[in-house]
Amino acid sequence: MTRSYPNTRLRRTRASAWSRAMHRETVLTSADLIWPLFVTEGQGVEDPVASLPGVSRWSVDGIAARAKEAVELGIPCIALFPHTPASLRSEKGDEALNPDNLMCRAIRAIRDACGDDIGILTDVALDPYTTHGQDGLVDQGGYVVNDDTVAVLVDQALNQAEAGADIIAPSDMMDGRVKAIRMALEMGGYANVQIMSYSAKFASAFYGPFRDAVGSSGVLKGDKKTYQMDPANALEALAEVELDLAEGADSVMVKPGLAYLDLIWRVKDRFEVPVFAYQVSGEYALIEAGAAAGLADRDVLLMEKLVAFKRAGCSGVLTYHAPVAARILNG
Repeated sequence: MTRSYPNTRLRRTRASAWSRAMHRETVLTSADLIWPLFVTEGQGVEDPVASLPGVSRWSVDGIAARAKEAVELGIPCIALFPHTPASLRSEKGDEALNPDNLMCRAIRAIRDACGDDIGILTDVALDPYTTHGQDGLVDQGGYVVNDDTVAVLVDQALNQAEAGADIIAPSDMMDGRVKAIRMALEMGGYANVQIMSYSAKFASAFYGPFRDAVGSSGVLKGDKKTYQMDPANALEALAEVELDLAEGADSVMVKPGLAYLDLIWRVKDRFEVPVFAYQVSGEYALIEAGAAAGLADRDVLLMEKLVAFKRAGCSGVLTYHAPVAARILNG
């Protein structure tokens, strides 16, 4: 079929607000949002993160209150990340296995406050717990070893599942960890606990503020390029996704988000599975900095980027702007 002007005027359907709404191809709702939250020690604590304007670390009671807020806003899931005190960090990240650590206490507090009205996603990696800031165990040469790390990640995942986590999200990028965690969950009686795998997590420059928030930036020794992916590689990302799905992932994640929309699209197109993106801390900070400098309206910038994730094929987006976006979407 050949379409031509003036029989076809594409501006016709753009001429009024009601028509634009009716013809809109991509729809974003608050149900598409996951809200990442940072939990810290103490009672009644709200500790602002300097590099993330508008984002704070919350004590466990504050995290429970934020979960209630998420329910009221129609946000279906929150993601938890601990700010482990330096005194509890160790070479092997032993605090990750403590059933009364920050993560587990926060999970239980959210469940007590909200019941099953909200999903709880928990990060599985050792960087918030280690003195060296790496996501796994290191050998004498500083190399992050794979299989020994996976064994610890399995125990960490079980610890979180027992506390009440709904979604285990391994962010470490070790080979084989999804299969090992899936088998352990099945054998441990947690068959309905989901795995959202950080399948394509790149060694990105956009993570700096997050590392500030969890307290690992000041302790990180070296970089993470031996396990996080080269930003230049797309076929390798698809291979990672394929392996994680075969090993038992229920959904996959591309991280960071906006600079990797091409991969979100390719993953969705090839595998037809739920794909999530993480609008990471650096992306959040850039939006806030641009708005503060008067370069653009913060809310307009935010919504355009979130729609881009959905248009590329995302089932949902992890974003620190989740409550802001939900309020906009809810009118």
